[in-house]
Amino acid sequence: MRNRVWPYVLSACFISTAAWAQEDVPETGEATLLDRLLVTAGRDERSIASVAQSVQVLDKDEIKEAMRLSPNANDLVSRLVPGYSPSNQTISGASENFRGRNVLIMVDGVPRNTPLRDVSRILSLIDLNTVERIEVVNGASSLYGAGATGGTINFITKRGTSDKPTVTLRTGVTAFTGNPGRSAAPEASVSVEGRKGDFDYFFSANGELTRRTYDGHGNEMASDAMLGQGGGDRTGSAGLFGSMGYENGSRRFEMSFDWTYARQKPDWFTDYGTDPVRPDFSAPYTGKPLDEDSKYLTGKYTDSDFALGALEVKAFYNNINKRSPFTSLSSVNSMVYYSGNPLSPTAWFNQSALEAQRAGLNLTVNTPIDFLHDGATLTWGADYTYDDTKQKLTNGDDAIAPMSQHALSAFVQAEVPITDRFRIQGGVRFDQFFLTVDDFTRPAAAIYPATSLAHLYPAVNVAGGSFDYNAFTFNAGAVFDVTTQLQLFGSFSQGYTLTDIGAFTRRAGVTSIAEICDAYGALAAIYGCSGVPDFAISYSDIAPKPQLVNTYETGLRGDWGRFRGGISAYLSTSDDGVNYDVAANRVSQQKERIWGVEATGAYDVNDVNDIFTVGGLLAYQEGKYDANRDGAIGDGEYLPNNRIPSTWKGLAYLTASFGDGFKARGEIEYFSGRDRVAGKDLDGATLVNLAVSKEFANGGELSVAVRNVFDTFYINPTATATRGAPVPGLGRSIFAAYTQTF
Repeated sequence: MRNRVWPYVLSACFISTAAWAQEDVPETGEATLLDRLLVTAGRDERSIASVAQSVQVLDKDEIKEAMRLSPNANDLVSRLVPGYSPSNQTISGASENFRGRNVLIMVDGVPRNTPLRDVSRILSLIDLNTVERIEVVNGASSLYGAGATGGTINFITKRGTSDKPTVTLRTGVTAFTGNPGRSAAPEASVSVEGRKGDFDYFFSANGELTRRTYDGHGNEMASDAMLGQGGGDRTGSAGLFGSMGYENGSRRFEMSFDWTYARQKPDWFTDYGTDPVRPDFSAPYTGKPLDEDSKYLTGKYTDSDFALGALEVKAFYNNINKRSPFTSLSSVNSMVYYSGNPLSPTAWFNQSALEAQRAGLNLTVNTPIDFLHDGATLTWGADYTYDDTKQKLTNGDDAIAPMSQHALSAFVQAEVPITDRFRIQGGVRFDQFFLTVDDFTRPAAAIYPATSLAHLYPAVNVAGGSFDYNAFTFNAGAVFDVTTQLQLFGSFSQGYTLTDIGAFTRRAGVTSIAEICDAYGALAAIYGCSGVPDFAISYSDIAPKPQLVNTYETGLRGDWGRFRGGISAYLSTSDDGVNYDVAANRVSQQKERIWGVEATGAYDVNDVNDIFTVGGLLAYQEGKYDANRDGAIGDGEYLPNNRIPSTWKGLAYLTASFGDGFKARGEIEYFSGRDRVAGKDLDGATLVNLAVSKEFANGGELSVAVRNVFDTFYINPTATATRGAPVPGLGRSIFAAYTQTF
C-alpha cells in the first residue's frame, strides 16, 4: 500500500517554519536569497528579486553538501529541484522530465540537448567538481532556443580565483551492503585553478568505475532494465574539463573545453518477464558496449562597457556520440530490425549510435533605457545554430533519416520598474528553422510476437525534402514587493520544442494505421488496408508538428534572514503535446494540460557555535491529454506514467554544523508514485539518507554517507514508467570520500 502520510508531514514542516519566520528579520548587511544573482532567467545578470518566474540557485556550498551524499549531478537535481521527476537511478535520463515536459540542460549557457533526435544521457555525465553553481528556471522558456518547455537547468562552471595555484584531490568509493565486495566502485578527481594577473585558469579530470548494483532485497540489478537506455553498473566513465580566461578592463575573453566519456559492458541480457526485471543469467550479453564520447568547445567574449550596454558574444561547437545497448525482440521491446530468420527475428545489427554535431553563435546586449523610464533595461540579441544529426545501426545503415538544420533567431526582453515596489517585464522571440531531411530506407522490421507474416514489415523508402517553419514566442510577468522580505510574482511564458523528428522517421511506416496502409497496401489487409504496396512513404506525410507550450504561474517568495522559501502554482498547456505509447511503441500528438504546486523552505537555528538548518521541498503535479483525440480532454484521460511517474515528491532535511569542522545531514526522501492510469499503478517509497563529514585544518575533508539507510525495497517509478516493466530501486549503499586541497 502506498504511504500517503509524507505529503502532509512535509506540508506541516513548511507551515511551522513559516510561522517561526514571522519573528525573524534579516541581519544587517547580509545577502539574502532575493539578492542572489543569476543569468539564466533573462540572458543577463540580474537578481532573483527581479525575476517574475520561480527560480532556484544552488551555490557551491549547497553543491558541496550534496556531493557528500552522491557525486552524481542527476541525483542532485532530482533530489533538490521540486519540478524535476525522481531519478531513474541509471546513466540515462529516460522518462526524467521537468514538470512533465522537456528540460533544456545547459553548461555555461550552451545547450547539451540534441533537438533533432532526443537521446538522453546528459545530466549523469556532468562533473560536479567543475560546477560553481546551478541555476534553475521553472516553466517554459525560449530564450535559449528550442527545448525548454518544462524548465531550464544551467550549470555554471568554475574559474580560477586564487593568486597561487590551488590543487584539489578527491577520492571516493561506493559499495552496496547487499554485496560490498562485488559492488565497490572507486572514483577520483583532480583539479587545479589559479589566477596570474589578468589571466585565470581552471582544469579538472575525473574518473569512475561502477561495478554491480543491488536492490533492497540484496539481488543483483539488471544492466539495461529500461531497454536500450543503459543502467548504472559495469560502467567506466571519465572526463576532462579546462577553461582559461583573460580580462582587460571591461573586456573578458574565455575558452572552455569539456570531454565526457563512458562505456558500459553488461555481462547479461535482461529478463523483462520477471517481477521485478532482473539479469538473465542464462543469456550472456552479445552486443557492443554502450558508449559515450562527446566533446564540447565554447568561446565567449564580454564587454561590460560596450557602447550599447553590456555585450556578450558566444560561439560553441558540440560533437556528440552516443551508442545504446543491444536489445532483442520481446513483449517489452515490440519492434526490432529483422534478421531474415523468423525463428530468430532480431538482426545482429539491432543496435544504434547517435552522431550529432552542433555549432552556434549567440549575441546578447543589455542596454539601459533610462531615457524611457529610470532603471529600465532592454536585453536583445540574435542566435544562429546549425545541427547535423545521424543515427546509424551497427552494420552502418541509417536508423533514422539523416538531417541537418539551420536556425536563425532574434529576441528582445524589457524590464521596467514602474514603482520602487512594482516591476514589469516581457519579451518576444522569433525563430526561423530550415530543415533538410535526406532520403533513406527504413530497414525491414519485425513486430512482437513475430509469429506470422502479419508481424513482418519489409523495408520502406522514406522520401525526404526541405522544410522551413517558424514561431513567435512571448513572455510577460510582474513582481510586487509585498514587504521588504516578501514578494508576489506572476508570469506567462512560452517555450518551443522541435518534436523528436528522428523518432518519427525511425518508425516510418509503422507508427499509425494510415502509415501502414500507405506503405504496405493489401499486404496489411489484417489492418483493413488495401491497394498495391509501394513500400514508400514521404516525410512530409509523417512530419510531427513543433510543440508550443504555454506556462501560467504565480507565487510568493521571501527571505526573513533565518527563514527563506517560496511557493508557486502553475498551469502548462499545449495543443500539440507529444506522448509515447509504451505498449504500441508509437508516438502521437494531441492537446494536453499539466498543473502543479511547488514549495521550498529552510530555517536556520543558531545555538552558540552550532548551526542547525531544517528545510525541504514539496511538489505536486498532474496532467491530462486528449487520449481519444476527439478534440477535448476528458475527465479520465490522464497523461501516461512516462510523462508523470510520481504525483507527489518531497524532501525533508536537517543539517548541523558543529565545532571542530564536524557536519551532519539527515534526509527523508519521498515520492508517491501514481495511480491515475488503469492497471498501471506505480507505488511510491520513503527513503532515509544520512551523511557526516569532518573538515581538517590542513584543507582536507572526510565524509561518509549512507543512502537508503533501512535498505528499503521499492519499485522505481520513473524507471518503471519508461517501458512499463517493474524496475527495482537501489538498495542501501555506503559512500566514503576524502578531499584534500593544497
